Amino acid sequence: MSIYSIGLSGLNAAQNALNTTSNNISNVYTPGYNREVTILSENTTSRGVQVDEIQRQFNQFVADQLNDSLSNTRSLEAYQKEVSQINNLLADREAGLSPLMQNFFSSIEDLASGPADPASRQGMLGTADIMTSQFRAFDGYLQDMQEGVNSQVRDEVTQVNNLTEQLAGLNKEISRSRASSGQEPNGLLNQRDHVIEQINERMDVRLNIQDGKTYNVSLPNGQQLVTGNSATKLFAIDSPTDPRRTVIAYEGARPDSDPIPLDEGLITGGTLGGLMSFRSETLDKTQNQIGQLAASTVIAFNDQHRLGRDLNGDQGGDFFNIGQPVTFSNDRNSGTAEIIEARFDEPNVAQLRATDYEVRVDTAAVPGGASDFTVIRKDTGQALDTSALTYDDNGGTDATLSFGGVVLTFDDANNLAENDRFEVQPVRRAGSGMETVISDLDKVAAGLFVTSSGDMEAEVFTAADGAFADASAAGASAYELSLSEAGELSFTGAPPASLTVPSEVQVNGETRAVDSGVVQDSDVAGTDATLSAGDVITVDSVSFRIDGLPKTGDPDTTLRLEEAASGPGDNRNALALQNLQTEELVGGRATLTQAYAGMVSDVGNRTNIVQVNLDASMGITEQLEALQQSESGVNLDEEAANLIRFQQYYAANARVIDTASTLIDTILGLRN
Repeated sequence: MSIYSIGLSGLNAAQNALNTTSNNISNVYTPGYNREVTILSENTTSRGVQVDEIQRQFNQFVADQLNDSLSNTRSLEAYQKEVSQINNLLADREAGLSPLMQNFFSSIEDLASGPADPASRQGMLGTADIMTSQFRAFDGYLQDMQEGVNSQVRDEVTQVNNLTEQLAGLNKEISRSRASSGQEPNGLLNQRDHVIEQINERMDVRLNIQDGKTYNVSLPNGQQLVTGNSATKLFAIDSPTDPRRTVIAYEGARPDSDPIPLDEGLITGGTLGGLMSFRSETLDKTQNQIGQLAASTVIAFNDQHRLGRDLNGDQGGDFFNIGQPVTFSNDRNSGTAEIIEARFDEPNVAQLRATDYEVRVDTAAVPGGASDFTVIRKDTGQALDTSALTYDDNGGTDATLSFGGVVLTFDDANNLAENDRFEVQPVRRAGSGMETVISDLDKVAAGLFVTSSGDMEAEVFTAADGAFADASAAGASAYELSLSEAGELSFTGAPPASLTVPSEVQVNGETRAVDSGVVQDSDVAGTDATLSAGDVITVDSVSFRIDGLPKTGDPDTTLRLEEAASGPGDNRNALALQNLQTEELVGGRATLTQAYAGMVSDVGNRTNIVQVNLDASMGITEQLEALQQSESGVNLDEEAANLIRFQQYYAANARVIDTASTLIDTILGLRN
């Protein structure tokens, strides 16, 4: 090979190196750009130098680690942004519910001090209105967050679909470019890796590099999003179990089939995963806790208020309204039965929990009992024990299923089909309907309407409108009952003439006949009923709960129920209402203050945990970004040095050619 050719090969190599360096400098701020290096080698055949390739400085292992870390960081950022809003809302000492509930019960204390004082009655109604307004405001704020999450999910799904389509298109272009030029299309490769990074920022995906060239992307469960040149579209749809909730679905097997919803637990990492985790772990739970607090407050307060007497001498009525349980039928149910009513099971309000439920039908035949249903707690995924369910078919029409402090009524249980499912949200929106229904000061029942006495372990907890109406019609004013160690409940009749015996009572909502003063079993006629602790008895619209039976060998215990004598200065019911503040009303485990404090603490702890995890994840991400930049990033100082180096390299090779030309000229001049 001539010295000319050697010099020309050097000039070509220097030109390529200068072009590569210039390209690096120009793209120093281009997202996803990877530094390029000109790889040179000796031409062993014809001497000189040759350009093997323009090599992209990319480390797949580091890129995978960085993508995983970015996915986790974006997830925690989305979670932290949302949960901090709830934390700030609940922890506000002025706008929080805790001081408002305290003010409400303080106003009841003032009422007890002056039951006939219009100012104290107005003060109680005023603080009640403020408290209920704040409950509604909290519920509205949290519901707005639910809708905000739905909107963000829809936006993120749109972005993911755009990115997966881009990825499929880049796979196609890269294959075509490799086939036509035989060289690596570095620019397209950079774009493709940047698209993978952007997808991971939105949701965690699995990257599979087929034959070391084509990028295939799937969800953690194996569902493909990108396969070669084709992309599978995701959909943001209304949940089949709750139309107010947006979930993610993927395309069905056939073009005309409906999208198939993905389990929310499968969407992890990235902004989408953070939103899903926040919604299921914190937002749903907080809404249910607020609703449980509202429902427990209202039911207990109304029950006690109905045991009172107002200034008009009438029995107290409901003091508050509350939002009732919400139910949804699954879109995929094959049966046509619907839940036409869902209400709180007031005698069993202590069973209310801050959770949603899924009710499943487990029989192909018409349900005949509680064992034909499965009720799943959504927060734990555990099924309730069958003993915790009560089912009454009522001949099919208006069949009822009771559990967890709620009663569901089906329009026609005969139309239920196996695997039918129903979503039940007992307390999710209870706070939205919480309001004070009394505006007349005289309607506040500070006096006592129902009194109870005796040694029976029982608690009178409610009296419906028209209590003692049957006794009054019979010329009596009271009922006296006795309970044996065997659980037999009987009435004491005349004499004295002031007592009467009802013809029937209700036991746990079921009507039972009273024969010769003894409550009868509903299943076997003429057989005395056997009651146990926890049973709820309703006598002439007055309900009480049996808390315990007499010990073996002890005499029967007694309970006397009667209408109390009351006047304007009677404060006995006001004192009972005030005492509700210290009773374990929420789930039978916590007072109102304790339940709210526990909720604030729970959200605060979760906020701190997310923040700590976010700080740690950001630190790891920054380290990986630094590592990635050390290998793939453009260093302007290094590239400036390369410019000088390759410029000198180019000049030196030009000098070689010049020297060769001089030599040729000298040789040619020898002839002259």
